[in-house]
Amino acid sequence: MTTLNALVAVCLSYVFFLFVVAFVAERRAAAGRIRWLRSPIVYTLSLSIYCTAWTFYGAVGSAVRNGLEYVAIYVGPSLVMLGWFWVVRKLVRIGRSQRVTSIADLVSARYGKSNTLAVFVTILAVAGVTPYIALQLQSVTLSFEVFGADLAGGRFDRPHTATALWVAVGLALFTVIFGTRNLDANERHHGVVMAIAVEAVVKLVALLSVGVFVVWGLSGGVTETLARIDASELGTWNVAGGRWAGITFLSAAAFLCLPRIFQVLVVEAADESHLRTASWAFPAYLMLMSLFVVPIAVVGLDLLPAGSNPDLFVLTVPLSQGQEGLAVLSFLGGFSSATSMVIVAAIALSTMVSNHIVMPIWLRLTGGGASVSGDVRHIVLTARRLSIAGVVMLGYLYYAFSGGGAALATIGLVAFAGMAQVLPAMLGGIFWRGATRTGALAGLSVGFALWLYTLFLPSLGPGVLPVAMLDEGPLGLAFLRPQALFGIDGLDPLLHAIFWSMSLNAGAFFVGSVLSFPTPLERLQGAQFVNVFQHSPGPRSWAGRVAQTEDLMVMAQRILGATEAMALFRREARAQGARGDLPEPTPQFLERLERELAGSVGAATAHAMIGQIVGGMSVSVEDLMAVADESAQLMEYSARLEAQSTELSRTARQLRDANLKLTRLSVQKDAFLSQISHELRTPMTSIRAFSEILRDSGRLDAGERMRFASIIHDEAVRLTRLLDDLLDLSVLENGKVSLDIRAARLSEVIDRAVAAADAGAEDGALTIRRDRSDEDVTIVTDLDRLAQVFINLVSNARKYCEASAPALTIRVLTESDRVLVDFIDNGEGIGPEARDTIFEKFSRVAEQKAGGAGLGLAICRQIMARLGGDISYLPGQGGAAFRVEIAEASAMAAQ
Repeated sequence: MTTLNALVAVCLSYVFFLFVVAFVAERRAAAGRIRWLRSPIVYTLSLSIYCTAWTFYGAVGSAVRNGLEYVAIYVGPSLVMLGWFWVVRKLVRIGRSQRVTSIADLVSARYGKSNTLAVFVTILAVAGVTPYIALQLQSVTLSFEVFGADLAGGRFDRPHTATALWVAVGLALFTVIFGTRNLDANERHHGVVMAIAVEAVVKLVALLSVGVFVVWGLSGGVTETLARIDASELGTWNVAGGRWAGITFLSAAAFLCLPRIFQVLVVEAADESHLRTASWAFPAYLMLMSLFVVPIAVVGLDLLPAGSNPDLFVLTVPLSQGQEGLAVLSFLGGFSSATSMVIVAAIALSTMVSNHIVMPIWLRLTGGGASVSGDVRHIVLTARRLSIAGVVMLGYLYYAFSGGGAALATIGLVAFAGMAQVLPAMLGGIFWRGATRTGALAGLSVGFALWLYTLFLPSLGPGVLPVAMLDEGPLGLAFLRPQALFGIDGLDPLLHAIFWSMSLNAGAFFVGSVLSFPTPLERLQGAQFVNVFQHSPGPRSWAGRVAQTEDLMVMAQRILGATEAMALFRREARAQGARGDLPEPTPQFLERLERELAGSVGAATAHAMIGQIVGGMSVSVEDLMAVADESAQLMEYSARLEAQSTELSRTARQLRDANLKLTRLSVQKDAFLSQISHELRTPMTSIRAFSEILRDSGRLDAGERMRFASIIHDEAVRLTRLLDDLLDLSVLENGKVSLDIRAARLSEVIDRAVAAADAGAEDGALTIRRDRSDEDVTIVTDLDRLAQVFINLVSNARKYCEASAPALTIRVLTESDRVLVDFIDNGEGIGPEARDTIFEKFSRVAEQKAGGAGLGLAICRQIMARLGGDISYLPGQGGAAFRVEIAEASAMAAQ
């Protein structure tokens, strides 16, 4: 069996090989022979940094524990790359135009080059990546321990922390040597990238080799392997839809936000066109990495003793069959997966720490130190080297503190959820100009706090959060339990943390952005980011004077080095046509210098350093900023005025409609008064005239006296009916009516109304259509008042229906708490212009035929209002249609 010493020798040989690859790549890059180093294939392979030990080892373990859930880890990044044209392409363009050095630098530059925001993202990144580094150390340590364990027993001792410590030290040394050779973090780390590309090939070949051995060497071919999978529990789709969707979202978010992925995806991107190749090649690479996961898991369960760690099946299956060479190759694949992740993550995080924490503190402590002579390069490099060691050691401490007992996939998801908190601020910043620094800080603060409380701290075990807090909540407040926040219990802990942290993060980001107003620099940067494909590389934000050029030279030499700074200034002077090596400090040159410095110390620090020198003299720039901001505010104010003008126009239109309605009512009122005077005068005149004839004439026979007396009676009845209507409407409007509530069948009320309307009709020309089975409903209301409404509607149909064969349909609809009675005739109906006034007093639709005072429908509306119901006009029924709603009526189907 391969001894640990032999394995260590293999590891050292492999590391030495990577040193050689990195060294040769660096030498070729220095010589200018970098064409093949910037090929799309190398760029695509560098993206394999996503495939860490979690992918190499943990995917098999995840398949054993959770079935096909592991596939979601590959689906998220594949979707992102397949849709590269919308998000990734924009990030790469912004990264190159703004000389972005990290994801913290991107967020900082977007929101007014805020270093506070950069520090926040840096802290979040360190906290989020620490569990992931611990995962890599755990995987390497476990794989070392496998070769020293007793395979016959099938169990492995708990990994020793000493092994993990030595692995951490070795990785830190390699990263320091090749990750801090160039101060300009925006320039590609050709040696590291090439080493990662080689490691990508190694881990793919190793995993495919184990898969081929399992399928054809142990299972007897594809058909037998598929049969074995079908017979296993893994052959059944048992993935919960919620976890599948949650992990897919989480993996896609992490692919955009993890510092190591951002480093190779954006910072190391040499050419935007490489995305076209990577958009299909990287998903293909992920597919190959996942191709043999299930076969290895199934065969491992069949061959290895019960209780074997499924995370190590990629190693233990070849070892159990005596294939030590294949096992060593598999070990190197896992070693490559872990080390490449740690190296790139350490580089990215060290850049963020030095640029956004160390350098701002140094600037504040040195006061005006930006213009003081002396080399500051060693400060930045030392900060990055110490940061690399610190980041790796934090991962080791997390591993040692947590005990290393958690499944690899679980640790990886904790890290994913942490870095996903940057997603709202990042995507909002590149697609929404209204996003502000306040909103970004609010969203990140809320999301980070919830992630810590609901997922990160519980993952450390009971040593950090007491069991009582997990079970009962802080201070006994059950609704604040970390894994059942706000009383939502029963959710998977991961989904619970994702839901609360991401939703409240995005909500706080949106609300904070809406309630705050961006600074001028935020507005300019927002325009540059959101419209990066239409705008020039950057805003012109500086002005200087000749006397400051020497100070700028001193500062540039301290950051870029004497040779690089002199070359930059000489090149700019020649471009300006100036004599000597000092160019004029034009806004264009200052902007270019800021971008060069940003590649070494970050956008926020570079902006602050130039501001120390020229900020006090850039009065015109501040004025321009103020003007730009004022103009933007005026534009927004103009937009608000336009919106208010639209609203006023809409209100004016409504007032015009109301005025027209009032005008029609006024005309109808005048007509009513004229009609009332006529209606009162006519019967009274008739009564007076015929009563005088009866009184004064003694020669009338009995027939004539009877005829005159009948005329007097009819005119008196007509006058009484008009006065009754006026009195009835007044009583109803004043609310003084007394209701006589009784129960009866609806059909009886309709019969009474039809009979009363027929009694007053001059002929029976109107046909009534009814369905008595629908009318078999018991209602509890004032039957006389309801009958009065029905009589009015039937009488109106007789008066106004102009069809050749007038007909009225009475339709009854019964609902749970009300009865609807529709009266629909087959006439021409009521025009739209008159529908809004038909229920008003004095309103008459057809003057020539009405003959009444226009009070009938107004009385009907008042009656139904007092009965707790309603009456309305139904358009689109062919003729005039009215609906009477008997609400709160205790309607019951007849038994």
